[in-house]
Amino acid sequence: MLVSGSGSNLQALLDACADPAYGAQVVAVGADRDGIAGLERAEAAGVPTFVHKVKEYPARADWDRALTASVAQYKPDLVVSAGFLKLVGEDFLESFGDRYINTHNALLPAFPGIHGPRDALEYGVKVAGATLFFVDGGVDTGPIIAQVVVPVLDDDTEEALTERIKDVERRQLVEWVGRLVREGWTITGRKVRLK
Repeated sequence: MLVSGSGSNLQALLDACADPAYGAQVVAVGADRDGIAGLERAEAAGVPTFVHKVKEYPARADWDRALTASVAQYKPDLVVSAGFLKLVGEDFLESFGDRYINTHNALLPAFPGIHGPRDALEYGVKVAGATLFFVDGGVDTGPIIAQVVVPVLDDDTEEALTERIKDVERRQLVEWVGRLVREGWTITGRKVRLK
């Protein structure tokens, strides 16, 4: 798993992995910064961690190669971006593109980028939600695995809508990581199917 912050999605996955029937385990946690709660959660669970700060590399491509090498050491079946706030590069996507998933707090392809709930409210939509997808070279453009809908209330603020989305987003992530690992998947064009 890759994290940049508090690791609440990581914790939800660690909790799910405690049940052997879940079928998955977190083998390592990587981050783009140190001193974050996500790394502390991993360490408390006995999960190995590593950190690659972009600023410590002469070029972004060097950082991407280092990140790719660290992830590859653990031979993951699936790589989960759990609030990882860095775009990976060509080397990473070449190695893990069909195994690297991310969650977004909007119903893609609508409202990509970092302000999904805000943009949805400003547009006046009646439903918002979360999308789980395989990462490709674009911003929030990869093949969609699953989506969950959250109604937009008349008096919603960005903060209130974001919190309701986070709740369903986390449950969706936990459900689908388990399903993908237990059942396997195929990607044909933009279609993701369980085996």
